[in-house]
Amino acid sequence: MTKNLKIFFVAFLLSLPFWWGISTLQNNLENFLYQREITTNPRILAALAQEQQLKQKLEEMKPIKDKDNYRNLRINARSAMSLLVSNENEERILFGQEINKKMPIASLTKLMTAKVALENYNLSDKIKISKEAVQQEENFGKLKVGDVLSVKELLYPLLMESSNDAAFALAEDYPDMNLDTFVNLMNQEAEKLHLSNTSFTNPSGLNPNYSTAKDMAKLTKVLIMEEPLVREILSTSEINLYGEQLTNTNEFLNYNGDNWWKDKIIGGKTGYTEESLGCFLLAIEAPNHRGYLINVVLGAEDRFAEMKKLLDWLGEAYQW
Repeated sequence: MTKNLKIFFVAFLLSLPFWWGISTLQNNLENFLYQREITTNPRILAALAQEQQLKQKLEEMKPIKDKDNYRNLRINARSAMSLLVSNENEERILFGQEINKKMPIASLTKLMTAKVALENYNLSDKIKISKEAVQQEENFGKLKVGDVLSVKELLYPLLMESSNDAAFALAEDYPDMNLDTFVNLMNQEAEKLHLSNTSFTNPSGLNPNYSTAKDMAKLTKVLIMEEPLVREILSTSEINLYGEQLTNTNEFLNYNGDNWWKDKIIGGKTGYTEESLGCFLLAIEAPNHRGYLINVVLGAEDRFAEMKKLLDWLGEAYQW
């Protein structure tokens, strides 16, 4: 080591306390100025207090697993999920089983059909029911060729009775709209909502459309928060509309059991095809006013029994 290099290292070592002192002084000065700004600026003080209150509230919101009652759950379905959405719009998955598995969703498709109709039509717009619409498989909604109904009226049989006729009419019988255009809008809406595992080829679900439990929960959250009419329809058990009595396919709206969730149901949507098996999506209020729960069961032999199992488990597995 040369003499000059030795001198450099000695000087460097001797200067370290000085630089540490400068750094400490700088940190102390920054802390002092920060504290002074907080105490003299009421807006910053209020914002910090509000942030702390929100953090505390969210911590209290978290359901905690009860080790005495908690047990493993297996839903007899291809996929299942329960998503808690707090009043502050925070999300927490409380149960998940193959939540990203892409599979046919049958008439859960009609949730997106409703979303696209609401985005592109006025509720008062009139649609004339065509022969092609009435020829769709099944006759839920009791639509007749030549009937002229508003978009709002068609949304009821679409979501309550899962009417394929209503889905077809909304997609093709509207002026300047056709089936391909409408389906393209459905896929564009899925992309806009970041439903990355969701794709549509038709507005009814008669032919396979694909999605996941996670994507369906995300779509339902948007509908519940942004579309009050959809929430109203999904919660309607029966209604007499355009001279026809409509009955919701969601059996839980008339459930007579004494389960904890009986009086907390917001609404839901059913679906079934031979390929998809039973699908059921149900939103309920969370216990103790802690937001709401979006529950999804896809590919079940008995969708209602599996949903009941999931809901009962949520009451047992978590302290609310």
